[in-house]
Amino acid sequence: MANPVFNSDNFKQQASGGVQTPQTISASELEEMYARPSATPQDTGRVSYNDVILRTASQLAVVLVGALGLWFAGTMLGLGGTVGPATLIGAIGAIVLSLVNAFKKQPSPLLITLFSLAEGLFLGGISLTLDAMYPGVASQAVLATLCVFLVMLALFSSGKVRATARGMQIFMLASLGYAVFALVNFVLMITGVTEGMFGLRSGWLGVIVGVIAIVLAAYSLVMSFSMIQQGVRNGAPRSFAWTAAFGLVTDLTWLYLEILRVLSILREMADA
Repeated sequence: MANPVFNSDNFKQQASGGVQTPQTISASELEEMYARPSATPQDTGRVSYNDVILRTASQLAVVLVGALGLWFAGTMLGLGGTVGPATLIGAIGAIVLSLVNAFKKQPSPLLITLFSLAEGLFLGGISLTLDAMYPGVASQAVLATLCVFLVMLALFSSGKVRATARGMQIFMLASLGYAVFALVNFVLMITGVTEGMFGLRSGWLGVIVGVIAIVLAAYSLVMSFSMIQQGVRNGAPRSFAWTAAFGLVTDLTWLYLEILRVLSILREMADA
């Protein structure tokens, strides 16, 4: 398929040298042109930071609705039996939709919203289960996630933390190693080789792996901030705000899950 940029009128004009018949502009017309206000991103159809903030806030609200909805159903309505199946459906849906959204050429607001809802169901079920075992751990994880997000945003805004090529390479290698470990742990847990809620991620090994995962999730936020900054500076289309929102929601939910897990492991060790 031909690149649409090559077929645009602007590209054809540039390819032909941009030669046009000069037009005569009067002094009053020239003065009127200079007096016009500068075009905003909304006027040009380009993404702005406000677009990203609004899309991200809307998706976090969807995550919150899914999580609190399941929490309310499991505690207030006495529908505890629905928590397990809903959590499983949310986990599977979040995995499938995250892969679909990651590989789509154009962002789909509907699919991204469905991903946020599935993520909310999953996090709500996990949070409800762990908070029942270790009261207060969910609210602690939410507060810690917010603190990490604000710190990383402040460090990025001040220029003290940046997503470098070497940093991203280390991130990819470390994430791959973490994914392999998580997969092995999952297989050992479902086959009954390891016992306990966290399998190999119990005790101090679980804490160490969890801290590494938290660092990876925090750096992933920096990478998302950098992507958003480049998108706004380069005049990306407004639809890019949905891609940015998807990335930030993924980062924040991953960060929350890892913090929740580490806090739960520490509480488990303290109660032993």
